[in-house]
Amino acid sequence: MKKVLVLDKGHSILSEKLLDAGFELDYYLSVSREQLFEIISQYSVLIVRSKLLVDKELIDRAVNLKVIGRIGAGMDAIDTDYAEKKGIVCLNSPEGNRDAVGEHCLGLLLALFNKICIADSQVRKGLWLREDNRGLEIKGKIVGIIGYGNMGQSFAKRLSGFDCKVIAYDKYKTNYSDAFAQEVSLEEIFSQSDIFSHTFDFGNKVYVQQRLYFKLQKAVLSFKYLTRKGRKYERFNRSLESRKNSWSWIRCFGV
Repeated sequence: MKKVLVLDKGHSILSEKLLDAGFELDYYLSVSREQLFEIISQYSVLIVRSKLLVDKELIDRAVNLKVIGRIGAGMDAIDTDYAEKKGIVCLNSPEGNRDAVGEHCLGLLLALFNKICIADSQVRKGLWLREDNRGLEIKGKIVGIIGYGNMGQSFAKRLSGFDCKVIAYDKYKTNYSDAFAQEVSLEEIFSQSDIFSHTFDFGNKVYVQQRLYFKLQKAVLSFKYLTRKGRKYERFNRSLESRKNSWSWIRCFGV
């Protein structure tokens, strides 16, 4: 019988489907990396979130592993390139949390434009700085999105009721304009965006080489809603500091 090692909680339907398919499931929800090294060779399927790093060292010990399943979207904690070279199939479920992410992103944007967190902190200290905390409106702004997949589309859909224009660039797609966003070039994203949103990480070599943040010509706000491998963010900070009216909100930050 093929064995599945489950390291994180997921929806019950996953367990039900695996059991129906004849798999044996073992749950280790608080396993250490050292313990994982000792047992991983027994399993053909590994189910994870982002609790532990599935790197070359671990994959080399997983001599019988055939599938790595990620509960959720981000694959940054898994060395997918090396796993696939070893014949291991890597799967994720990016559509699973797209609605929650889209709503969260909109909530962060509204909080940032209306200075809700800053005002909340000040009021708790007995300060009432009305003029300092006047907000901005999304209406009439141009929102530029890089990465028009599950998360980008979800965010664009939720912006549709705010009377703003949404433009999107995706290097992996063509002809993806829809009711919620207009397909444009990367250069148009840089030149037109008032609000800038993207899904790639700070360390992405392509965008670091292009000095992406410094190319933003118009943005009053850089809004980053899905950062996972956020280890190289100094360039981003310098770009914001060079603009008087630029702010950012980071939804997920890699450590």
